[in-house]
Amino acid sequence: MTAQPIRAAFLEGMSRAAATVNVVTTDGPAGRAGVTVSAMSSVSADGEAPTMLVCVHHRSPAAETIIANGCFCANVLRDDQSDISDAFAGRIAQPGGDKFACADWRAMATGAPRVVDPLTAFDCRVVSSERVGTHHVFIGEVREVFLAETGSPLIFANRAYGAAVRLGPGPGGRAAAGKLSVGALHTIGPYVLPGVLRALVEETGALDIEIHEGDQAHLARKLRAGEIDLAFLYDIRLGRGLSTIPITDLQPYVLMAEGSAMAGRDRWRLADLAAEPMVLLNSPPSRDYFLGLFEGIAEPKVAYTAQSFEMVRGLVAHGLGYTILATKPASPMSYDGKALTIRPLADEVKPSRLVLAQREGVARSPLAETFILHCIEIFGLDLA
Repeated sequence: MTAQPIRAAFLEGMSRAAATVNVVTTDGPAGRAGVTVSAMSSVSADGEAPTMLVCVHHRSPAAETIIANGCFCANVLRDDQSDISDAFAGRIAQPGGDKFACADWRAMATGAPRVVDPLTAFDCRVVSSERVGTHHVFIGEVREVFLAETGSPLIFANRAYGAAVRLGPGPGGRAAAGKLSVGALHTIGPYVLPGVLRALVEETGALDIEIHEGDQAHLARKLRAGEIDLAFLYDIRLGRGLSTIPITDLQPYVLMAEGSAMAGRDRWRLADLAAEPMVLLNSPPSRDYFLGLFEGIAEPKVAYTAQSFEMVRGLVAHGLGYTILATKPASPMSYDGKALTIRPLADEVKPSRLVLAQREGVARSPLAETFILHCIEIFGLDLA
């Protein structure tokens, strides 16, 4: 083989080798930097301290920063953290260009940042650095290890993300008459799920129901793996392998602190909101939907981001900015008792559609059918 064919064959062969997805970060005198890599491996558990290696492309700013700081943290991502991978791979632009805005962080022993809740993380002091071809090969002496109590790894293979699948019942295996496993986005679950379960219990009596919460990517993978039967998701980039039933449309609105200057207007145009500080719900796909409302109008001025619905409401209630949300809790109060005010958008925008999703080709149990009927009855989306 000539050089080009062997290179192409090597790249194709390695694309089929599954690997965990890792974000390698550093901080110190040279500043903070990070990059997504798949080339991460243990070297030895023996010696004075365990050692491991990561490979970083020489064109990545993170490479020189790691050399200068002399440390790195290898964050092994969970299967619901592909958005963090995409941010550090440059596939998703972050507010102000700061990749670290996509997650919350904690400093490890060396000072290198750790995602607050990865599957695991290895904090290392650099003991060897060598350029091989286009990449720097860093060997680190492990100083601290973070271990999550539960979770599955985010995997990259065949040029796509994947997740580990537990061995268990085949297609339809979860469709037992008296057992139901339901997933709900952590931002929408408290709004839709309790009332449906109450109606279901009143009709059918005591039930064996599991509740799973997470972001859209996490729940979609659980559906495809057969770990849950149904999930409340947004009808945004769900991908293949899932079928959906429309449940309700959620119209976005502006939320602000009661008594604030912004509350003086009866309604707000997106062009005017763009000049005000924004508190962004930084949880996909909600984040992409809310930022997408401004597309072609103006660039919003994101002052704070938070992944928790209640944290966003709390920041707004304390006058740190406005936010745009779609879910409307019954209480106009933040978690710590501050008053909030809702104003409609003056612009005509596409609502976000909530659906019940399931894996394609799986027969629903009678209990699942009853659950769906209650959802339609309660939320009543008219598709006529």
